Amino acid sequence: MTLPEAMSPPQQQSQPSRRRQHFADDYLVLSELNPRMVIDHLDDEEQPLHVLTFGSVREICPKCRTHQLKLVLRQQTVRLAHLFCAECESCFDAHYPNGTPALTI
Repeated sequence: MTLPEAMSPPQQQSQPSRRRQHFADDYLVLSELNPRMVIDHLDDEEQPLHVLTFGSVREICPKCRTHQLKLVLRQQTVRLAHLFCAECESCFDAHYPNGTPALTI
């Protein structure tokens, strides 16, 4: 439920916006990855694949253009951290426009 602006507490209206400013180089460049290069055991369809996601990111899937991507970090069956679209089951690498990897520490 959204409260009308007139009903919002006064302290919220008087504070400046804390929203982060977005700069031209603040977006991610996404490159589609072959799922067989990212996840082990995709050939064995009889066994269930257990992969944990770590929340959604702001980027929308460039392939199906309908869902937010989910962050998948390295784990037992995942070789490479990547962004995943649950709708079209696509995997993406992400980097900044200057070439710096976005999913590597």
